[in-house]
Amino acid sequence: MPTVSVKRDLLFQALGRTYTDEEFDELCFEFGLELDEITSEKEIISKEQGNVKAAGASDVVLYKIDVPANRYDLLCLEGLVRGLQVFKERIKAPVYKRVMPDGKIQKLIITEETAKIRPFAVAAVLRNIKFTKDRYDSFIELQEKLHQNICRKRALVAIGTHDLDTLSGPFTYTAKRPSDIKFKPLNKTKEYTACELMNIYKTDNHLKHYLHIIENKPLYPVIYDSNGVVLSMPPIINGDHSRITVNTRNIFIECTGTDFTKAKIVLDIIVTMFSEYCENQFTVEAAEVVFPNGKSYTFPELAYRKEMVRADLINKKVGIRETPENLAKLLTRMYLKSEVIGDGNQIEIEIPPTRADIIHACDIVEDAAIAYGYNNIQMTLPKTYTIANQFPLNKLTELLRYDMAAAGFTEVLTFALCSQEDIADKLGLDISATKAVHISNPKTAEFQVARTTLLPGLLKTIAANRKMPLPLKLFEISDIVIKDSNTDVGAKNYRHLCAVYYNKNPGFEIIHGLLDRIMQLLDVPPGEDKGGYVIKASEGPAFFPGRCAEIFARGQSVGKLGVLHPDVITKFELTMPCSSLEINIGPFL
Repeated sequence: MPTVSVKRDLLFQALGRTYTDEEFDELCFEFGLELDEITSEKEIISKEQGNVKAAGASDVVLYKIDVPANRYDLLCLEGLVRGLQVFKERIKAPVYKRVMPDGKIQKLIITEETAKIRPFAVAAVLRNIKFTKDRYDSFIELQEKLHQNICRKRALVAIGTHDLDTLSGPFTYTAKRPSDIKFKPLNKTKEYTACELMNIYKTDNHLKHYLHIIENKPLYPVIYDSNGVVLSMPPIINGDHSRITVNTRNIFIECTGTDFTKAKIVLDIIVTMFSEYCENQFTVEAAEVVFPNGKSYTFPELAYRKEMVRADLINKKVGIRETPENLAKLLTRMYLKSEVIGDGNQIEIEIPPTRADIIHACDIVEDAAIAYGYNNIQMTLPKTYTIANQFPLNKLTELLRYDMAAAGFTEVLTFALCSQEDIADKLGLDISATKAVHISNPKTAEFQVARTTLLPGLLKTIAANRKMPLPLKLFEISDIVIKDSNTDVGAKNYRHLCAVYYNKNPGFEIIHGLLDRIMQLLDVPPGEDKGGYVIKASEGPAFFPGRCAEIFARGQSVGKLGVLHPDVITKFELTMPCSSLEINIGPFL
């Protein structure tokens, strides 16, 4: 869930009254939010960087509020206040309007070069806006929240805001070779080429996370005005020429991206939140966007749409008995203007452009439940009785855990994600042969892929506990993930049991004995018939030559056991021999 930090006193001033911390916490709960923390800028810096760094920081009280990830309209003070005021019926939901300019409309022309990089763009103008320091900070903070949330760290959408009075339209959104793009970026004192900027920003704590989006592309996206001034190089940085300040009066907003729908949503959110400060409140000046095919569209859309929901459906789903009129009032409090029509059971709901999260009747039902109050819903006994039963695979897992512990092995729980090196290079495999599920844009090198074997986690645990008395006998029973094109999600989980023995001698006989004990517990007798199990000599890059066996049970291969190869031991920073056993327990159900 995104967290929004707002100044307490500024929030109360906007709400028109003060609350105790407990009262505001209760108000947030009623509205479906959570007051996560009460802190200050000084306290935050003190916790993260120490008291020395915190000296001189602000003591202003901050409320950190957890907001549902799909409520983009609540990611800033303006939207939060508006939502709470409508919820408490102190104001009516404003009507947002798109207006045409008195003079020539601002135009953004998209060239065909952008097609393979970031093909979509939308734009709008906020005219005669009045900023204060707090309003300006909120404007910048909203863009950052949207970038981290719906924009998926700028991969889907990137926002650019510019002082329109410093520019001259029409604007051109195109793509050029990095060496051909040169401009002075935000907060820099001289011009750089795009290549130079990418190298500079590799050490920038904020911008380095976005470089991967375009750095390997032959062309970089860029926006120019009619005089050749660079507005921005999305999704990396804006130009310094058109930077906005507290004194900016007219703002040109452009959103570029790979997802057209999300770009339109992001633009709608920004202009609806801050058109409140325009001379004509809640009105937004239109901009024209011309696509490479010659078609032109006017943005922002600010589209209102109507949805129909039956009152009895809401009552049934929520578990209440309210009249259609009362349900319509509840929905209106949630920023969904509603009225009863037709036979008296139908409720017509007007979805404003700020509520892009409403995509199904169940979303409307949820808002009705929030407005009614979860604590006000009477608890009732279900009309049907069900008997709980443990999932068979989990039951088998629990039984095996106890017996593994009884055999002298210690259980560990390791991360389901690991590095590519752990499941491939260190085990003598090529990553392409592992059928591993890769994480897109992982935060750390330790969490690049979903594990395809439990062995690396156990070996890393041993490496972290080498000072413990020998022998070390560890086990884990958890899921691994393998790509599978036959499943609807493209991957499948398998429940594996893995055990390792680490000592001055390999201890193969101990691991072999453990296998026999497991099979005895599973009621699988030794033998080559279909109901039994047998081990056969095998080879594997992770095992010492001639010291590896494949396990067959009930007519299929279920795993391997053996003495690990010295190279594997070394790569996991171990100094003594180690034997391992890993089997899939799914076939034994």
